[in-house]
Amino acid sequence: MSASTHPGTETLLRYAAGTLPAGPRLLVDVHLEGCPECRATVARLMSVGGALLEACEPLALAPDALDRALARLDSPSTRRNPAALHHAEAAGATPPKRWPLPEGLKLPPGVVLPPAIASRRIGRLVPVAPGVRLGLVHLEEDPDAQVLLFRIAPGRAIPQHTHAGLEFTHVICGGFSDPDGHYGPGDLVECDAEVDHSPRVDDDGECICLAAFDGRIRFRGLLGMVTRPFL
Repeated sequence: MSASTHPGTETLLRYAAGTLPAGPRLLVDVHLEGCPECRATVARLMSVGGALLEACEPLALAPDALDRALARLDSPSTRRNPAALHHAEAAGATPPKRWPLPEGLKLPPGVVLPPAIASRRIGRLVPVAPGVRLGLVHLEEDPDAQVLLFRIAPGRAIPQHTHAGLEFTHVICGGFSDPDGHYGPGDLVECDAEVDHSPRVDDDGECICLAAFDGRIRFRGLLGMVTRPFL
């Protein structure tokens, strides 16, 4: 599957239905913060889902249905959902905590982490290849989720890799290229397991980006063995 700069229709359907895994869902959250087009698409999908629910025959609720619904509303994933955050802030609720930048991450002037990421704890960025550092983004709702923050020097490439399932990459600043095109700030790149690539960062500045996987990333060669315990 070729890459695009927006989540695919199937991904947005899974997001709207609440069936997208926590890692990819977080990256879609980040993308929606800056993409009115995709926010409008998700709103339409949710409206269709609501209409379908209204047309269904009502069923008796389980005795603990209210308690489970309230617990879900207070879950980390709901609190950090862009739509939920908007309504909470409008109602005067306290915004989520913003963690300090992790060790090893320096942002260019004028660049800030998206709110959906700034409210997450990010581990120290460690070098994994020349000019390439990565840190693990911790998700309370799914500790096993694989979400990585990359800081890559100008002209450097992410080592050759493939992945089981879909790979989602969101560019925070800078840009990179792969055989399918060039991507810059705000772009979300979605690739499937058939893609085996080594994206290269632009020569005029470093790139900071997020990556999440509906499956597992697999680096080639020695790096694969080195990063296996980390990932």
